[in-house]
Amino acid sequence: MKHELGHYLSQTAKELQPSGIRKFFDLAASMEGVISLGVGEPDFTTPWSIREATILSLEQGYTSYTANAGLLELREEITNYLNTRFGVQYNPKNQVIVTIGASQGIDLAFRAILNQGDEVLIVEPAFVSYGPLVAIAGGTPVPVSTSPENGFKVTPEQIEAAITPKTKAILLCSPNNPTGSMLTKKDLIEIAKVIRKHDLLVVSDEIYAELSYDEEFCSVPALEGMYERTILINGFSKGFAMTGWRLGFLAGPEELVSVMLKIHQYTTMCAPHMLQHGAIEALRNTYDEVIAMRNSYRRRRNYVVQTLNQMGLDCHMPGGAFYVFPSIRATGLSSEQFAEELLMQEKVAVVPGHVFGESGEGYIRCSYATSMSQLQEALKRIQRFIESKGVQAKPQPQKVEVE
Repeated sequence: MKHELGHYLSQTAKELQPSGIRKFFDLAASMEGVISLGVGEPDFTTPWSIREATILSLEQGYTSYTANAGLLELREEITNYLNTRFGVQYNPKNQVIVTIGASQGIDLAFRAILNQGDEVLIVEPAFVSYGPLVAIAGGTPVPVSTSPENGFKVTPEQIEAAITPKTKAILLCSPNNPTGSMLTKKDLIEIAKVIRKHDLLVVSDEIYAELSYDEEFCSVPALEGMYERTILINGFSKGFAMTGWRLGFLAGPEELVSVMLKIHQYTTMCAPHMLQHGAIEALRNTYDEVIAMRNSYRRRRNYVVQTLNQMGLDCHMPGGAFYVFPSIRATGLSSEQFAEELLMQEKVAVVPGHVFGESGEGYIRCSYATSMSQLQEALKRIQRFIESKGVQAKPQPQKVEVE
């Protein structure tokens, strides 16, 4: 007789929903001939010098624990990088933690700052893990919806309207996953006024900072009055093509970082030693390759956005990351119906927009972090699919910049 174990589980854990991204990724992986535009992962292999440095560290026997916060040498490189690239200064000894990806950094931040019932504003559409991580830490996620009319950018007025006496923090992700929208320095200065007025903390997910195409990226703690109230999250996955390495970092005021370090000590101990040597090499010697990857993504972005608009799917021009977020409302299908039928009929995997929050309904997320030939074939299939739903192409005269 089967013993029922559900009553042993925490209510919070039971109520968590599986990732909507993984659902379609796993389904696509089980089918032959599928082109996946689903998972946000660079199609580039990690630069060779990073891999070589890691192999060498293994050969030299660097297989022990490191300091809980990570190798001091790596933390020094991280602080040099943040200062040089974004104009923010941190003490590598007590203001930086090397994490298991940026995701662990976000988890540590929420666990460190939230009490039961504290509210965190989350700008939606938003990456699928944000709300669940707030809930796991005992907080309450409060969505703040954006729209394509404003390029999916949140406004100071929207933030002001969502704040209650229980609001403790806001999570900002710019460039954004899934929309690709990017908050400019001017945008952030106005948002920062509201944040300071209400004495909020900011968890700033800057994992896509290196993938900013049209304007200079602005790091939140670099703004006046924001350094002391911001937990900066970043990492190596996207800009350095190191997703599987699971290496990230967080930086912030010592008083906050010291508490996050205690949680990190008990839950993780430290990031893998040999991989940290690879990250040192990444920060020291591979920036030319980061630039080359960024330029390739930019060309693909231009091609994909114009092609989607020409075929009849309205799509704003994202300022960063490697996603487009076109409207599929012209087809009359829901986001989930569109993604399922497209996968079954044309073998193209995309992510339905509703998994990123209610304001994502009516949209799909497509990653253009794949080869131009794959993108061209995928877009042909998408056009064939939407034509079968009665959507008419809208020829436009602009030239498309391709690789």
